Order: sequence, then structure tokens, then C-alpha cells
Amino acid sequence: RSCLFTLPVRGSEGLYMVNGPPSFTESTAFQRDSGKNCKAVAFSKDGSLFGWCNGEKVNIVSVTSAELLRSFDLPKAVCLEFSPKNNVLATWQAYTTAKDGTAGVPNLQLHDVKTGKCLKSFIQKKMQNWCPSWADDESICARNVNNEMHFFENNNFNTIANKLHLQKVNDFVLSPGAQPTKVAVYVPGSKGAPSFVRLYQYPSFGGPQSALANKSFFKADKVTMLWNKKATAVLVIASTEVDKTGASYYGEQTLHYIATNGESAVVQLPKNGPIYDVVWNPNSVEFCAVYGFMPAKATVFNLKCDPVFDFGTGPRNAAYYSPHGHILVLAGFGNLRGQMEVWDVKNYKLISKPVASDSTYFAWCPDGEHIVTATCAPRLRVSNGYKIWHYTGSLLHSYEVPSNEEMWQVSWQPFLDGVFPVKAVKYQAVPSELPAAEPKPAEAYRPPALRNKPATSSKLHENEPPQNMKPQSGSGDKPLSKTALKNQRKHEAKKAAKQEARADANQEPTQPCASQPAPRSAAPAVTSGDPEVDKKIKNLKKKLKAIEQLKEQAAAGKQLEKNQLEKIQKENVLLQELEDLELGL
Repeated sequence: RSCLFTLPVRGSEGLYMVNGPPSFTESTAFQRDSGKNCKAVAFSKDGSLFGWCNGEKVNIVSVTSAELLRSFDLPKAVCLEFSPKNNVLATWQAYTTAKDGTAGVPNLQLHDVKTGKCLKSFIQKKMQNWCPSWADDESICARNVNNEMHFFENNNFNTIANKLHLQKVNDFVLSPGAQPTKVAVYVPGSKGAPSFVRLYQYPSFGGPQSALANKSFFKADKVTMLWNKKATAVLVIASTEVDKTGASYYGEQTLHYIATNGESAVVQLPKNGPIYDVVWNPNSVEFCAVYGFMPAKATVFNLKCDPVFDFGTGPRNAAYYSPHGHILVLAGFGNLRGQMEVWDVKNYKLISKPVASDSTYFAWCPDGEHIVTATCAPRLRVSNGYKIWHYTGSLLHSYEVPSNEEMWQVSWQPFLDGVFPVKAVKYQAVPSELPAAEPKPAEAYRPPALRNKPATSSKLHENEPPQNMKPQSGSGDKPLSKTALKNQRKHEAKKAAKQEARADANQEPTQPCASQPAPRSAAPAVTSGDPEVDKKIKNLKKKLKAIEQLKEQAAAGKQLEKNQLEKIQKENVLLQELEDLELGL
């Protein structure tokens, strides 16, 4: 099979194209740009055009023929982007004011790709969110200008077709996909008023009543808004710069769900700590969150914000769905060691666990089969290079730049949806010419005083195993409700606690095999027939279980509060009460 796609590589060795799998050779069609000054590269959304700025010109080539289509005289350009249907090329350079303090020249330019003509220039001081945002069909284009949204229609940039003016629109995101276009806007709170995110359908901007949905929250210095592919819902990660409780230097994050039908919810994350990553499945009906103090948890939720599958805990801070949504990679990059877990999403089975140490970048290939990981400057200055993997764990290609050189960027050529058909998930590692990448087992740090002594295994954290959170419905049974599931779990835990409580009450020596089925009276089938009595029994057991946990904490050396010590003293009274109620059965 001939190579279908390419990867541009940008660094101190210049800019060049590498053919993707299976050849991994440098493309001869694309003439290497050997200058050390390539500031930015961009593909068009369909992958047919490629542009780059090299400190002299901004060039556009056709990817298939490698023919130079346009060249713009923009030596200072440092950012560029194509509009979704390849009609406009946007470029940005740093804004400068004149020596005498008068306003500088417009630094954001929109060019007609076909004619090369400059359609419009704007002053855009900040590099953050510099590029205007287009709807996928280019029917509208939006910019945030001094906390007000300006909309243009059909690439006519001389007329503002619509404005959205709220107190201060700090950020916005247009919905993907077909019309009608929706827009999510974020307005930060001020003077005791909460921050809010609102969803509108273009062009209905009448007032709060015309909004499709609204969600306000107090804890937010900045937000990230993520539309799902079908444009039916937005996930909002709200973060504060500082965690007032002092628990985390990441600040504090909360995750909110807002649907275009007006529904909204706070996503309940069962472990405290930072939210590292949240991603939508391309199917638009599930999302995955990676969160909590290390070892972090990862959980897939449905549109009701109920957990569907919990991956337990592990060294991870990122999640990546494959383009077709059938595979999910959980990874620990940055300050973690580069461990990846590749999961089959349909069956929630682990496929492979490759390790890409020192990675600063990860991306799925549009074919849904291959992955690139890379170590790039300036994040890491040593061992720069990239690796191409198959999701089954095989390392297919690896390139490291010479030690005196740097690599700044690598990326896949994009393709429109539907170009690559979805394939069945494989579990067997695909063959590779390269030896398997065996990571060096890192030695755990040991203080000097312990270095010559025998190693004792002391685990800082118990890892939680993965578990399916979907209601397990038997043949013809109704799926269990949330409360029923909760009760089922409680009941299992209670069984054990009850036996212990019994043994304590009767002062009998406990049987060595406490895991035997509980005596008949512990089974849920036997009830008093009086719901009030059952309720009392249930509450007593709950209290006894809590006392049991407090006793364990005290045994482990934890300093208990006064009210906790008082609880423990009530144990015998509660046991007596429980026995009386149960004997009355």
C-alpha cells in the first residue's frame, strides 16, 4: 500500500515532509526549506493545502503536486491558519506601535487564497485567540473585539452583519458541523456576580431569554469550552488560579455540562484534585475525564453525566480518542513517565501498554490506526525526535535529531471525516522491523540512609482497578437504578460488617474464614415486615460501620476529633440496640 499521508517536521534542521506509514522516508516532492527560521506551519482542514512562514515569505503549496500556489511577502508573520473551505488564509504578526506612540499598522491579515488579494486587515494586539473563527461552511466568521463579538457573513469583512454584546465576552467557541451555527460564550464574574457560559443559536442574540442554555458558577478565573461533534452539548472546565483550600497548586477545577436543549449539570468527579483532561468521544454521546490527585482516575460518562466505565487509578494526565471513537488512549506525559494505556472502547478491554518516555506531544493519525509521539523543544531541549506507533503497541519508526539540533513540531496531514473507513479493533501487535521499545525501569528514590538496607515494599497509594459502571441487567431484568446500585454496594460491605458486629456482641471467637456467606438473618430476604424497624436496623448498621472505620483510623495513628471519639464510645449501646431489634424479628 502506498503512503497516503505525510508529516511535516519543523526544527533547527529546517522544514521537511516525511511520508507516513509504511515507508517513513523523506518526501522528495516537497522541497526541504533549510532555513532555521520557520516560525509556523498549517494545513487546510481537508489536508490538500500546506502553508508555512520562513521569516521571509508565507508560502502555500498543493500537498499532492507540491506545486507552489501562492507566496506572500510577510517576513514578520508568526501565525497562519486556513479557513475551513480553503477560501481564506489568515496571518498574524506581533503588534507594534510607532515610536511617537501613535497606533501601529493592522497586524492580522485575511488573504483570498485563490487571487492572493488582501481581503481585510485588523488590529489584533494579543496573540492568544488571534485567529477569527469560522463556521464549517464559512457562512459566518466571528471575532472578539474589546469584549464584544463581531460576526461577518460569507467572508464579507467590510460589513459587520451582527454583534453580540454582553457585559464582557471573554471567550467564545462556534459549534462544529452544519448550520444552524451555535455559539458558546463565556462572561467572567465581577463584583460578587457569578461567571456564566451561555449558548446561543446564530443570529438570535436578543437577551438572556433568547439563549438556548445558561450556566453560572462562582469558581472561575478561566474556562475551557468543548463542543461535542454533533453540537448538542458543551463541556466547561472552570478553573481558579488559586486553590483557596491550599490542597493543590494547580488551582481548583470544576466540570460542567450544558446542553443546547437547556439542560445543565455539574459533573460529579469521585476523587478530589485537579482535572487534567476532558475529551468528547467523536460519537458525541460520551466523554472521558482524567482527574484527581496522583495516581489519577479516569472515567467515561454519558450525557446524563453518569459514570459508564471507570478505569481505576494510574499515572496519567491525558486522554485521546481515536478519530472514529473506537479506541481511547490514556497517557501520562509531561512530568510523568510516558506510560500509555490503549483501550478498546466498545468492550472496555485493554489492547496494549506502550511507553513513550519524555513525550511532549501525542496525536492520532486520521486513519485511526497510527499514533505519533514526539519530544520537542522548547519544552525539552535534549533527545528531540518523534516515534510512530501502531495502537497495538508496536513501534514502527523512530527518529532522533542530531544532538546539536532541535525539533520544534511534528504533525499529521489532516483528512476529512469518512476518507478512512473504521476497521475492526486488533489485539495482536502488528509486525515491526524495530525492536520493542523497552523502557528502562526507573529506580525508586531511596534516601541515603536506606540505600544499603534490604528493600521493603511500602506502597504510597493503593491503585484502584478498572470497573464497569454500566447497570448490569440480567435476562429480562430492568437495569438497576443509581440508588439500587448504591444500595447493592452498601449491602455487600454491610454483610461483612454485620458478621463482625455479631461476633463482638456475643464475645465469640471470630471464625477464621469470615468471607463465608453470612447467616440467613443477614440476607436481604428476611425483613421484619415493618419498614420502620428495617430502616432503624439499616441506620444502626451504617453507624457501626462508620465507628469501625474510625477505629481503624485511630489504630493507624490518626488523631481523632472530639466528636469522633464520642461516636466510638457509643458502639456498645448501638450493638445492644441492633441485637434487640434483630432478636425481635
